[in-house]
Amino acid sequence: MKGKTAIVVASSQGLGKAIARQLVSQGANVMLASRNEEKLRKAVEELNALSKGRAAYVVTDVTKKEMIEHLVNQTVEMFGNIHFLVNNAGGPPPGTITTLTDENWQQAFELNLLSYVRMIREALPHLKKTKGKIINIASSSIKEPIPGLILSNTFRMGIVGLTKTLAQELAPYGILINTVAPGRIATERVAFLDEQNAKKLGITKEEMEARMKAMIPLGRYGTPEEFANVVTFLLSDANTYMTGQSFLVDGGMVKAI
Repeated sequence: MKGKTAIVVASSQGLGKAIARQLVSQGANVMLASRNEEKLRKAVEELNALSKGRAAYVVTDVTKKEMIEHLVNQTVEMFGNIHFLVNNAGGPPPGTITTLTDENWQQAFELNLLSYVRMIREALPHLKKTKGKIINIASSSIKEPIPGLILSNTFRMGIVGLTKTLAQELAPYGILINTVAPGRIATERVAFLDEQNAKKLGITKEEMEARMKAMIPLGRYGTPEEFANVVTFLLSDANTYMTGQSFLVDGGMVKAI
């Protein structure tokens, strides 16, 4: 991956940051993007300290079309091209059909699905030149809906449909696109969900974590680094024939086939 360029969205922390770190450690140039400039600045300093690839950032709200355009333009201006696009976004709020408003639904659509469409559309002219690769980050809910997360369950499935369709549309250009879905990975998002579920059940967060880990055959949460390893493999030259697929990184938690 030395000398190749990636855009990794929502990369100031969590899964996105772990992916960016793995790519930089392999010699890639990575443009980080999120809304939090302070976290982005710290992440870029950390990654550049590896003295491998180069890291930079653009403050980006991916629900804003003009900011997506700016992100792509800045990446090409700084690094010359784009080989990899990793679409990622923070999870929408929990809720049910009766508690969530039209505004909640619209915000989740724009953040968790429309942003992926816009990022791909904007980066596509550059990815065609490099025969690049796209990874769409989703959730284990693409195989098994998660109670209380109707927004995520709905729009993550849209990501799968998008990926499957684009695998056919982009194949003539040599572009591979896949979906990678995390299960219980030790991130701030999962910690938040554990805390919310613990409150509903009247138990401690630690008890909630223990219950969730008991449902995972490997008996533990995954690490962001383990998830990033899978994404890095799919982006690497080791993958030349897998496209349109959905890969779960969940320690065997999801029982669906």
